[in-house]
Amino acid sequence: MDIEIMVLDPTFWLSLAVLIVTAIVLTEVALGAQRIGQLRLILPVLGPNPPKVSVIVPALNEADTIEPALRSLLALHYPNLEIIAINDRSTDATPAILERMAREHPQLRVLHIAALPDGWLGKNHALSRGAAIAGGDYLLFTDADVVFEPSALTRAVNYCEQHGVDHLTLLFDVVVKTQLLRMLVLSFSVNFMARFKPWKVATSPRHFLGAGGFNLVRADAYRAMGGHGAIPLAVLDDMMLGKRIKAAGYRQHVLFGRELVGVEWYRSARDMINGMQKNIFAAFDFQLGQLIAVTAAMLLLRVWPWIGLVVTEGVTRWINAATVLIGLLLFAGMLHIAGWGYRCLVFAPVISLLELAIWWRGSLTALLRGGIEWRGTRYALDTLRRHQD
Repeated sequence: MDIEIMVLDPTFWLSLAVLIVTAIVLTEVALGAQRIGQLRLILPVLGPNPPKVSVIVPALNEADTIEPALRSLLALHYPNLEIIAINDRSTDATPAILERMAREHPQLRVLHIAALPDGWLGKNHALSRGAAIAGGDYLLFTDADVVFEPSALTRAVNYCEQHGVDHLTLLFDVVVKTQLLRMLVLSFSVNFMARFKPWKVATSPRHFLGAGGFNLVRADAYRAMGGHGAIPLAVLDDMMLGKRIKAAGYRQHVLFGRELVGVEWYRSARDMINGMQKNIFAAFDFQLGQLIAVTAAMLLLRVWPWIGLVVTEGVTRWINAATVLIGLLLFAGMLHIAGWGYRCLVFAPVISLLELAIWWRGSLTALLRGGIEWRGTRYALDTLRRHQD
């Protein structure tokens, strides 16, 4: 391509700008991830009088997953532990499973909730009720499908005691069995890391995090910031809990929980598409303008380089190829760490478009319905927006 034509070509400058921004963002993500500590490197040891921990597990129609999850909690090598399982209006076999397991294990307490009060999301209400009867110095909020390695809690409490941490969140293993879903999870993870920068949580007052599968909080800090009563309608309850704790001035850290805590988030790409429909609009604060802005960024940074490989030529095509290569290298590194193999990369050209489809499907559904449907209860969009504000 002639240099003068290249300089006047807007696709050249667009592609160059995208390359620079992509290189900066993905380099920050790659280097930042290396700064996050590993819980498995913390020794599973405790002092002579270990603090009591209350594990709180909400369950609504979780008959398929609740027993393996609870058995992993009951097998934890922690000497001062109580487990509180909350049956939140289940209509399947969940209540019977919980009662049977409680008879077998005295350290398991079961709380049954028959009705949801106005002004609450079901999970937030269940967690609040569980915390109200918990007697632990620490509260561990987790989900009914999360499986723990026996030393995980001992390591986590040891870390919090050593470092004076009030809230510890783990980025844990995600069990994924299909190639397309693996690429979706990786794409989601890159966007998540780029937005929330978990490596900055421990040192920056502006950065916060929370993960529903593992939120370990000092009980006095939790109650001082208002607990889940302060976020009764927060759709992203885990993130909002982290935000409130950080805003209240408490010390928050993030670690990788690899090999210690895991969950099968979704069983297929279809399950992920359907599962995220209820809460994806909350990630954009229920604001269409924010969704449009993030979509534009995604189209420029993640979609345009692939299109540019086809519609441009010469130096501009090579620039787009470099941008694509940077993204593929990051994905390849993540696949290697997860042990998933590289065949997933075949979906790389379309994965961003699929992620955009998930965003827009869930958001438009909420807008058209004027709210979201979650576990059989409808929540008006105006009410959720007011609470978000």
